[in-house]
Amino acid sequence: MKKFFTSCLSLMLAVTVMVGCSTQAPKSADNAGSADGGKKRFAIIFKNTGNPYGEKQMEGFKNAIEELGGEAILKAPDQPTAEAQIQMIEELISQKVDAIAIVGNDPDALQPALKKAMDAGIKVLSLDSAVNAQSRMVHVNQADPERIGRVQIQAVSEMIGGKGEIAVLSATSQATNQNTWIEWMKKELEDPKYKDIKLVKVAYGDDLRDKSVSETEALLKSYPDLKGIIAPTTVGIAAAGKVLTDKGLKGKVQLTGLGLPSEMAEYIESGVCPWMYLWNPVDVGYLSGYAADALVKGTISGKAGEKFKAGRLGDKEIIQDGDGTQIMLGDPFKFDSGNIGEWKKVY
Repeated sequence: MKKFFTSCLSLMLAVTVMVGCSTQAPKSADNAGSADGGKKRFAIIFKNTGNPYGEKQMEGFKNAIEELGGEAILKAPDQPTAEAQIQMIEELISQKVDAIAIVGNDPDALQPALKKAMDAGIKVLSLDSAVNAQSRMVHVNQADPERIGRVQIQAVSEMIGGKGEIAVLSATSQATNQNTWIEWMKKELEDPKYKDIKLVKVAYGDDLRDKSVSETEALLKSYPDLKGIIAPTTVGIAAAGKVLTDKGLKGKVQLTGLGLPSEMAEYIESGVCPWMYLWNPVDVGYLSGYAADALVKGTISGKAGEKFKAGRLGDKEIIQDGDGTQIMLGDPFKFDSGNIGEWKKVY
């Protein structure tokens, strides 16, 4: 009797295990992130934490994904390194998300991890700071890189009267967007009308406030005749604004670049930074959210000429970008004393 009872119990356990296994659908690359029939999951990875610009970008991404009925996963490493982002990509691959949008800390180092994600059926796009064309399906660009670079040289030239030494305070040396803008700055400087302007240094604050402050101080010490600083990074321009204010250099060293209105209002209102430029980072993230959704739905594949609807931003078209493709948000916007009061309340 005891033997019979044991045999029955073993049989029941075996049946239970078999039933349990048969009710779980396998999660393949094709149904990654949605095997349970739940919401599609869209991840965004920014450069690093503690960056107000990045926070606004992720906010816009989240807004778009929630409008579309999906789930947004917001991620950013403590330090702006490719290694930290690679670890996050690997985690998202294991979680089988539907899409990854990334602001690259390095254009090439992320390629193996991002290709692995795409091979797993995850839709990959970059925004703001691009990864190389082999690492993504499409890139979302804030504005025309050429216009961004050239307009900053035009601005600093006007501020310093077309004569004197200038420097650039950038983010990281590997940041694709920063490097592209700086190349266009150098091309603009080749125009004979800038013959009396000399670019003496490109410094890197790594998008960290303390380092950006130190780099600004080092520029002022190394180049006592410095007339202007261009900081095409929101962290860098705010740090430079503080240094110039603290040292009483208003009007002696001019400042322009790309900054958040809320952070730069005091420096624009005081005249330390006569004017600067940017786009709306919320819109950059928002556009990326809609692009990610269109990729997941198959509305677009990332090829030039394809079009999709981007919510409140209207219709967007994919255009060629070297070996890859991109979606352009719009033109850089000028912030000065006439409009900063309004915009500082927005972002």
